[in-house]
Amino acid sequence: MTALSDVRTSRWAALTAGLVTTSVLLTACGGGDSGSGTGQPKSGGTLTFAVGSDAGCVDPQQVASNETIYSVRQVVDSLTDQDPKTGKIVPWLAKSWDVSSDATTFTFHLRSDVTFSDGSKLTAQVVKDNFDAVPKLGALGTLAEGYLSGVKSTTVVDPLTVKVTFSQPNAQFLQATSTHSLGIESSASVQKTPQQKCSDGVIGSGPFVLKQYVQNQSVTLAKRTGYAWGSSLWARKGEAYLDKLVFKVVPEAGVRAGSLQSGQVDAISSVGRANEAALGGGQVSLLRRANPGVVFGLGLNNSRPALKDARVRQSILSAVDRQQIADTVFPTGTQAATSILAHTTPDYTDLASGLTFDAAKAKSLLDAAGWKSGGDGIRTKGGKKLSLTVKWFPNASTNQPALELIQQQLKAVGVDVVLKQLQVTQFAPTLQSGDFDAVWGNVTRADPDILRSSFSTELANFYRVPASGLDTALTAQAATTNTAKRKQLIARAQQLIVQNSYYVPVVELQTQLGVAKKVHDLNFDASSRIQLHDTWIG
Repeated sequence: MTALSDVRTSRWAALTAGLVTTSVLLTACGGGDSGSGTGQPKSGGTLTFAVGSDAGCVDPQQVASNETIYSVRQVVDSLTDQDPKTGKIVPWLAKSWDVSSDATTFTFHLRSDVTFSDGSKLTAQVVKDNFDAVPKLGALGTLAEGYLSGVKSTTVVDPLTVKVTFSQPNAQFLQATSTHSLGIESSASVQKTPQQKCSDGVIGSGPFVLKQYVQNQSVTLAKRTGYAWGSSLWARKGEAYLDKLVFKVVPEAGVRAGSLQSGQVDAISSVGRANEAALGGGQVSLLRRANPGVVFGLGLNNSRPALKDARVRQSILSAVDRQQIADTVFPTGTQAATSILAHTTPDYTDLASGLTFDAAKAKSLLDAAGWKSGGDGIRTKGGKKLSLTVKWFPNASTNQPALELIQQQLKAVGVDVVLKQLQVTQFAPTLQSGDFDAVWGNVTRADPDILRSSFSTELANFYRVPASGLDTALTAQAATTNTAKRKQLIARAQQLIVQNSYYVPVVELQTQLGVAKKVHDLNFDASSRIQLHDTWIG
């Protein structure tokens, strides 16, 4: 796949998950530690982790699916890290940084002791090489491309100082440098084609090294000997405890659960409600955290004839019973959406009163919009049925049952919903093309600028929203370093998205993992993914 020729479109960003928050939902049997007991951490051993899918790529800068991020995140370090409890940005490869008052210039001062697993050193030139290459990643690099949208230059100030300058204020960039998408790779890796990096993997400076990748089967990592420059958030200094990590692709949720129960694997992803009872006791802990960012929902194509009418969009929003979906389909503890952003996202605003289930209101709105009930219960107008095709992707076991329930709920008010399954790799191209009525998904990011990436008409605008005051709020929040002002602007943006029903929020994505109690300190990061440097088995 090639990058889009339209510059504005090529900068769209951060559409993940469905592929795939300042308070934290984190529970585990026996407390915040995924293990049990009070033994001292010890080195050695192999952690075997069963995941549900494979994104078909092992380059962190191109991967957007959580199930693959779990493994590739361990190979690369980032300039900064983000505290999952406070949202604060803290040192990692960069020991300090300076941000200009207008949020256009970011200067990073690098550690002097960092090396990549091929022996090469981390320098300002390497960081520049990484950031200069990101726009050339193409269709799979949309997260990284979006974070660097509007970059004017990346300059080597001296061997350990790099300056990134944007053409416009870009307050989100500091948080972006903490993400896996801007994880730093060696110059040798940067010189490879995006396709080569996807299939062969990359050379990183992280605590683990990629040893083998068999597509749709497994990812194997080994401990990086001599590692000594971990995030300032990590408890252990120096090398990781574990010798080896094996991520096995096991699509069936029941098989993953059975493998954990029998001891064939040590941890599993995407534990669903159906398997909770079997896993909730004995030698297994359940770890949960709500993913920050845009919640699971229906991303509407606002340029479609029927959906141009705000009353139709608002009727869809009112017809969805979020609590029923959360309680029926998703893991225990999943919260119905109360905004376009999950509650664990910095600057989240509670808009629950605007997201209540009201079938009578939905019907009234459709009546007012001229859609009349037909003999089969589906509404028509001008001889055309009110029918929407929802495209979805099989990267989570909850996707299909959630959509089937939404299908029933919308049919009850006269809206026909056709479900169309596509491959996970088609998610980004589908949004880019605009060939959809609605898509089911979410976008994980621990910064509210994800709203600008997703909804600004000045960027890709893949939901085809009309130009409005929403653009003003989204642009202004990206331009201010005043935290109180930014919070107000983000609140306004959330209100406008919900009030105009540009997107139909449904539930917060909750990451729920099953972890054997012999596994300790398997921790969530700020994006509700995992960090395994501090993890040990005993």
